[in-house]
Amino acid sequence: MDLQDKVMHAFTGKVVRKDLAFLVKGGLPVPTYVLEYLLGQYCASDDEEIINEGLEKVKRVIQDNYVHRAEAESIKGKIREKGKHRIIDKVNVVLNERLDEYQASFANLGLNGVPIGTEYVTRNPKLLSGNGVWCIVTIGYVSGEDVRVRWEIENLKPIQISNIDLQEYVEQRKNFTTEEWIDFMMHTIGLNPDVMNHREKLISLARLLPHVENNFNFMELGPKGTGKSHVFQELSPYGVLVSGGDVTSARLFVKMSGNKEILGLVGYWDVVAWDEFEQQKGRNVDAVLIDTMQNYLANKSFNRGKGTHEASASMVFVGNTKHTVPYMLKNSHLFESIPNAFIKGAFLDRIHLYNPGWEINTLKKGSFSTGYGLITDYIAAVLHELRNNDLTSILKDYAAFDASLSERDHLAIRKTFSGMVKLIYPDLAMTNEEAYELIDFAAEGRKRVKDQLGLIDETFKAEPAKFKYINLKSEKEIVVETLERISNGLAEKHDEETTEQPDTSIQQNRPRIPILREQSLSFRLGQTGITYEKLFSQYMASANEITIEDPYIRTSWQLRNFMEFVSMLIETRPVEDLKINLLTYEEEAKIPALIDLLDDIKDDIANYGIVFSYKFCNFHDRCIKTDTGWVITLGRGLDIFEKYAPYSVAASRQDKRKCKDFTAIYMREKKQALGYD
Repeated sequence: MDLQDKVMHAFTGKVVRKDLAFLVKGGLPVPTYVLEYLLGQYCASDDEEIINEGLEKVKRVIQDNYVHRAEAESIKGKIREKGKHRIIDKVNVVLNERLDEYQASFANLGLNGVPIGTEYVTRNPKLLSGNGVWCIVTIGYVSGEDVRVRWEIENLKPIQISNIDLQEYVEQRKNFTTEEWIDFMMHTIGLNPDVMNHREKLISLARLLPHVENNFNFMELGPKGTGKSHVFQELSPYGVLVSGGDVTSARLFVKMSGNKEILGLVGYWDVVAWDEFEQQKGRNVDAVLIDTMQNYLANKSFNRGKGTHEASASMVFVGNTKHTVPYMLKNSHLFESIPNAFIKGAFLDRIHLYNPGWEINTLKKGSFSTGYGLITDYIAAVLHELRNNDLTSILKDYAAFDASLSERDHLAIRKTFSGMVKLIYPDLAMTNEEAYELIDFAAEGRKRVKDQLGLIDETFKAEPAKFKYINLKSEKEIVVETLERISNGLAEKHDEETTEQPDTSIQQNRPRIPILREQSLSFRLGQTGITYEKLFSQYMASANEITIEDPYIRTSWQLRNFMEFVSMLIETRPVEDLKINLLTYEEEAKIPALIDLLDDIKDDIANYGIVFSYKFCNFHDRCIKTDTGWVITLGRGLDIFEKYAPYSVAASRQDKRKCKDFTAIYMREKKQALGYD
């Protein structure tokens, strides 16, 4: 049973094909969760005929009931003529104290001051938040004379699921492997998992942390078009996305109306996301807002008006970067693009996770899911319920972090770990390896904040935080580093670290004689700056014979990897009379075609004095051996790079490519000759 079949079987009636909303939406400014609410009623099937019929029904509902602003007067006329009519619109409610009644306004229909029953507001308090709630509303028209208001709300239903069976959701997790579940969640948020590596998927899912953790302070900065704000705008009726330039202290926290305190956005929503959180000319930030924000991010409360208020809303800041990561690391810091008023230690130290948005590629047509995922309204309700589960205490069973970390560091790591566990392992059935992957991810996200604080605020340099911990299962010390620092050669050197590269530098006065040593080097998924030259050249420099044992030198890109290895040798050392042997494997029927390709390679590199031979054998281990006794064991062979675009700088520059995760083990054999004939 493939993933899509598992999804349909496990969550019958709760899934929808994720591309259908785009087929219906067109140019309508309707959140995805509104459309999927309708699609879930009519298209929750894998039968194409049912889907097509359902699409037509949804289109009719949109055509007949969704209010286009340009057609507002026509809809009003229809309501008058028919006596009542059902519409889909965004509704906002205020309390008219003079008349002692709640009054609704409709964003697209253009009606204001429409009385609404107290029972609707009591059941749906977010109607009072000031940001509006998408609803299905039956509006009636009152004829006759001496009528104060012609319009009346006969029925109102917010477009969101009222209740879910959380335990059923948790139980279904057992039917999926970890990779299947992660891919399922990627489909659910509308992204295609097939075009992302594992780390990119974790970064994308981390955007859900504010939805699943109370009072989670999240920041993501990166290039335009990478989907940073998507899950905050489209995913959930429990979250609200506001423009960073339109946020005021009154709108966010408390507005004073005479002696009355009107609660702001944080009092009604699970997530308040600031979009376009970057420096823009002409925008000034209210100092009161920053002070109130700092207090809220730290203490979950704020002081406005007469008293202290508490709230559980998570705060999200998403914005675009002005420069590339290498530029920022060299010339400024990773917070350089946010408003200057917020670039201060007291504010930034409260951020729990800095998500590296620059690692996500710009979204293209193929980046979006065409498979089945949970209806956004359903997953939003699940995430809302999971906020009640606090899993932060679990981390103490796995790791003991260094005492140099502050309590805010510890809290940030615990909350990120807790949220990622809820997202990926809601049944808590995870291996030690899986748990430590999330611990490392959480610690890296917090370290990214602290690294930059050291550049921005001198007080953080006085007592630097050492992001390392004792693995309580293996009792080993683990050092955590951010991927961008590793890729740009800024990682601090530690005896325990396994990311040290062979040194290929040249001294100014004379060539340096490299000291070759046995070692094990580990490289992280998405790491850049790795080349065959850095990995192999020193160990190949004095060899007269080199043997590559790799059963997967057969496809076009694998043969290209092999030729890049040969090219590295030609560029870094004399190759006259150098012997290169290849031991690989191919299906018997395909061997003749591979022989033709290898013979072409043999003829080509003979022009450089290289003697090339090859053999076929069925085996699994991959390594490179030299007649000087070195054996370099490679878990992935030469296939260490992620897929890259054919017309890109990475196509010609290995150091610009993202790596797969792999380990290279360098060992010295006593035997000095290979004896390969």
